Amino acid sequence: MNVCAEKCVNKVSVNKTLKEIPNQKEIVGMAEIFKALSDPSRLKIVLALLKREHCVCDIAVICQQSESAISHQLRVLRTLKIVKNRREGKSVYYTLDDDHVMSLIHYSLDHVKH
Repeated sequence: MNVCAEKCVNKVSVNKTLKEIPNQKEIVGMAEIFKALSDPSRLKIVLALLKREHCVCDIAVICQQSESAISHQLRVLRTLKIVKNRREGKSVYYTLDDDHVMSLIHYSLDHVKH
């Protein structure tokens, strides 16, 4: 097993790290984003929106799912501020919420391709 042979906590280092890492609320928020993106359907939606905005009908075709299923997934993504929408007449168009989401997706895709 890869564990320390003897217990030797570096209190200075531990305290410094504890001050530098996000607080519990931020950690939970980050985990929620990763949990949402861990679903292949939601990730495919995000990847489609990385290229351009789409309405629910377009996303349903891209993901080969019903509009109802896509609406449910978009609701989850919208709640976490991963996507945003705009209304144009009777249609609702979705895009990624901001550049942070785009960067996260690009970094993870680059990591997978590496």
